[in-house]
Amino acid sequence: TETPAALTYSSVVSRESVRIALTYAALNELDILGCDVSNAYLEAPCREKFWLEAGPEFGDEEGAVMIIRRALYGLKSSGAAWRQMISEILVELNYENTLADPDVWRRPMSKPNGFKYYEFALVYVDDILIVSHAPQGTMHVLGTRFDLKDTVKSPDRYLGANLRKWQLPDGRTCWSMSGKDYLKNAI
Repeated sequence: TETPAALTYSSVVSRESVRIALTYAALNELDILGCDVSNAYLEAPCREKFWLEAGPEFGDEEGAVMIIRRALYGLKSSGAAWRQMISEILVELNYENTLADPDVWRRPMSKPNGFKYYEFALVYVDDILIVSHAPQGTMHVLGTRFDLKDTVKSPDRYLGANLRKWQLPDGRTCWSMSGKDYLKNAI
């Protein structure tokens, strides 16, 4: 059947938004942590009704009609189902998406010294960056909801680009984003 675009379209954060977030983090002395959600699509419920007739790989169940309840990899609507689910969780955590980029989420925060700023969550399918003075809090909550691949850490890659945190001679921190590995592999 023809699947409507509204069920299949899933946006992702733009590279420009990531660059702005890195600059924002440096200017406001904020930390950045990144994570990758394991089997993200399988976490999300299907947005439409799917069924299949079980094949020989199902053993005694062969020939049975089975209902697919989770957004399996390969289904047209799986990306959109995952995006809907992560969006609902971020809303529960009091984030709101920005008008400029719907995959950049923000919520008002304050540092212990009273400095007010926005904490950001940037979402690229199942890769999530948190920009905050204490990003571990949001990452902990995400870790209770999902199985996170590897470890939650300061990112060194995002959107295929190399990220690097620099300490300037005057003590300030900044971030760089380069295509070094991408270009090396392309050449």
